[in-house]
Amino acid sequence: MTMSENSRNLEAGLLLRKNQNDINECRITAVVLFSTFVSVCGSFCFGCAAGYSSVAQTGIINDLGLSVAQYSMFGSIMTFGGMIGAIFSGKVADLMGRKGTMWFAQIFCIFGWLAVALANDSMWLDIGRLSTGFAVGLLSYVIPVYIAEITPKHVRGAFVFANQLMQSCGLSLFYVIGNFVHWRKLALIGLIPCALQVVTLFFIPESPRLLGKWGREKECRASLQRLRGDDADISEEANTIKETMILFDEGPKSRVMDLFQRRYAPSVVIGVGLMLLQQLSGSSGLMYYVGSVFDKGGFPSSIGSMILAVIMIPKAILGLILVEKMGRRPLLLASTGGMCFFSLLLSFSFCFRSYGMLDELTPIFTCIGVVGFISSFAVGMGGLPWIIMSEIFPMNVKVSAGTLVTLANWSFGWIVAFAYNFMLEWNASGTFLIFFTICGAGIVFIYAMVPETKGRTLEDIQASLTDFLQ
Repeated sequence: MTMSENSRNLEAGLLLRKNQNDINECRITAVVLFSTFVSVCGSFCFGCAAGYSSVAQTGIINDLGLSVAQYSMFGSIMTFGGMIGAIFSGKVADLMGRKGTMWFAQIFCIFGWLAVALANDSMWLDIGRLSTGFAVGLLSYVIPVYIAEITPKHVRGAFVFANQLMQSCGLSLFYVIGNFVHWRKLALIGLIPCALQVVTLFFIPESPRLLGKWGREKECRASLQRLRGDDADISEEANTIKETMILFDEGPKSRVMDLFQRRYAPSVVIGVGLMLLQQLSGSSGLMYYVGSVFDKGGFPSSIGSMILAVIMIPKAILGLILVEKMGRRPLLLASTGGMCFFSLLLSFSFCFRSYGMLDELTPIFTCIGVVGFISSFAVGMGGLPWIIMSEIFPMNVKVSAGTLVTLANWSFGWIVAFAYNFMLEWNASGTFLIFFTICGAGIVFIYAMVPETKGRTLEDIQASLTDFLQ
């Protein structure tokens, strides 16, 4: 055999191996699908909790005699609990594992729903809501991180976006049945997805990247093999994980202050900036108290909630499809642009109503504005910041970074949710004009700072951002 024939055979072998690796990367196994479904049961819990305060408002206030301030505390204290959960989310997810953290979170979620269902005064309502908030604070970090770590790169965005889809499903379910079910029974219904996740977590693998970080190479390979299929060649992906972990192990251990090093600046600015934009746009307050916004705009809240329930799931599915078709960056820009426009429409609608102008049209404008804003949010801004957060931080700072980013999200979410009713009482038109301005600034921020991460490996994304300022 000649040297040229040997060379051709070698090239053919390398090409065959490359093709096999490409096929492995494109495979979506039943284990990946089931593992994603189990993890996003926690997202469904989050959606149910977010929708509960809107549909239960009238019943709770009438039955327990709560004031506006007391109910605002009840509605917003979930985000305060989320802020506490966010402080510990990264560390808990690293120490207990991704699966262990989801189990741990569901203890607080189940207790929270039971406390609300059995409450006879505002104190137990707040304790239950705080406990649920702590749970979803942990879940909001660990779910997108877990999904990003188990899915092939070409579908990672769509699978992580399932987190937002299931939040929308939970929200829509409660918006519908909340019009017909008593608030105590509604809280008991919230237990169902919690129990489902607790049981099904026994049947999914731990994150192979986390097992690699723990130094459990054999278990890492076993988890990866289970996720990619019994006949898949996982050697290249397993070696990449191992090499990355060795590199990080040789470096200094992660602390929060390490995030303020120059090489992590782009990732921190992008992660925190997107979370602030998500919350300061007014999204949390609108979803927690959407009934109040409809009533203030002269549109029946029960009909408005039903319309939202019908619209939100298709919009979230559209976002799941578009995230891998359009990419993260264009979808973020389109979503924020829509939120900007509908905030301005709501501002004009409330302005006209305050002056007694266009009384027959302002309720319609209010409905279009609310449905348009929440739909625009569901398509992109609702889920994409969590997708990008799960992609941009290296494993050696993911704990500290995840804690910081999730804390920023929940802290500002609590401020907005607590102040929302008071802002509406102050000046509804001015409130949405503020949100319009923030969304406009967000478009500039996304255009200038946020990179496209579609179709790239986690290691490639993180290396490019780390080297950005070098």
